[in-house]
Amino acid sequence: MKKMAKEFKEFVMRGNVVDMAIGVVIGAAFGAITTALVGSVITPLLAWIFGAPNTDALNITLRAADEAAGTEALVLGLGTFVGAIVNFILIALVLFLVVKGINKMKRPPEPAPEPAPAGPTTEELLGEIRDLLKEGK
Repeated sequence: MKKMAKEFKEFVMRGNVVDMAIGVVIGAAFGAITTALVGSVITPLLAWIFGAPNTDALNITLRAADEAAGTEALVLGLGTFVGAIVNFILIALVLFLVVKGINKMKRPPEPAPEPAPAGPTTEELLGEIRDLLKEGK
């Protein structure tokens, strides 16, 4: 039993597991932020753009509720669906930017370009011109 407890402790304390746990906690916190952004800012803006009092007005009722028959309303929740899509896009964008930043930090620096081969100096060029002029060319 002690051996299994020791192996479990080694497994849990491995860097990848701890990193994953931290990522899950941060992801949950970020999910709460984006949910609040979508629910409190973007969804009301969409309702305002479409002239609706709220995004529930964007829903389409396929069948009204009938209390006498005991049936519930059948509704396409387009407002809820649009909010979920916006939420997903925001989370995906931020995760893309985070991964891109991490990859940029991990990438080794590009080697310095090799210097251009040294050409003749100004004195050498002037000497060649002088020699050509002496020859009459």
